[in-house]
Amino acid sequence: MKDAECQTDLSMDDLDKMEDAMNQASAELSDLRIKALDTQFTQEAFQNNQDKTKFYTGLPNFLVLMQVFQLCEPYIPCSPLSALSTFEQLILALLRLRLNLSLQDLAFRFKVSCSTASRIWHKLICVLHERLEFLIEWPEREVLQATMPMSFRQAFGCKVAVIVDCFEVFIERPSNLLARAQTWSSYKHHNTVKFLIGVAPQGYITYISHAWGGRVSDKHITVESSILKNLLPGDIVLADRGFNIGDSVGFYCASLKMPAFTKGKSQLSAFEVEKTRTFANVRIHVERVIGLVRRKYQILQSRAMPIENMSVKRGDQLALIDKIGVICCALTNLCDSVVPLE
Repeated sequence: MKDAECQTDLSMDDLDKMEDAMNQASAELSDLRIKALDTQFTQEAFQNNQDKTKFYTGLPNFLVLMQVFQLCEPYIPCSPLSALSTFEQLILALLRLRLNLSLQDLAFRFKVSCSTASRIWHKLICVLHERLEFLIEWPEREVLQATMPMSFRQAFGCKVAVIVDCFEVFIERPSNLLARAQTWSSYKHHNTVKFLIGVAPQGYITYISHAWGGRVSDKHITVESSILKNLLPGDIVLADRGFNIGDSVGFYCASLKMPAFTKGKSQLSAFEVEKTRTFANVRIHVERVIGLVRRKYQILQSRAMPIENMSVKRGDQLALIDKIGVICCALTNLCDSVVPLE
């Protein structure tokens, strides 16, 4: 029983159609909201989108991204008048490392001025370097031996401590003639800076040097850097043909393993061929790790990194390029290894 009645010309079919239209409009609004989140760089936009996290940061999932954020957040400057939140500032820096975007591009994406994007970029690089540097660490011998991949066990036992190699990054042509000569790489036929990288048999980066001019030899960088000080008696170092560092490695009672040379021979013996093949099968992992770092963080694939990134600013100890190299390797260590353990 009703106290009042209401007369209408609408039938139940009309009401059902209106209800369906309202449901469809609500669904469309929900889709628009999701699409709007996809174009944003807030924490909410990344939380339920693992593909977005992987694409824009290179990290495996949102949980790892939040661990990095929690490490850095106390050191990221933010005030009520800041154009971007602390999370958005971190994403801005990761975007440039990951996709090698220009500062103007980042300014458009985050709706800030180019000068603001530049200031955030330089500040966040310092914060990321300071907070993530610990991720590149030389492991204890017992840890190395306990987790040695089977391919290395079969070839060298459990004695391999590190695989060393160098990679180069293209830079702008310096106007200074001396700097131009020091950075000219006869191998790349371009002005470059060169990094020495050390990779554990498990596939994790355990050492990254400062950036050197592309003209410097691999041997010189290895001898002058501190990587050999980490060696213990009985360790094995794997290296390519350019690393003629047997004497320097032997000083620490360790040994160097390199591919066999054909110099002075018509061809390699059957034993040398088999030994070289075995060596190549395990040493290829350092190439895979270097390739992984450069694919994940395309700033290291720049065709002409700005020359101002090579200089050490007043009050600082490292050039921007040195910090970028460390950050990219540290973030790569947070991802799954490319070396199979079995």
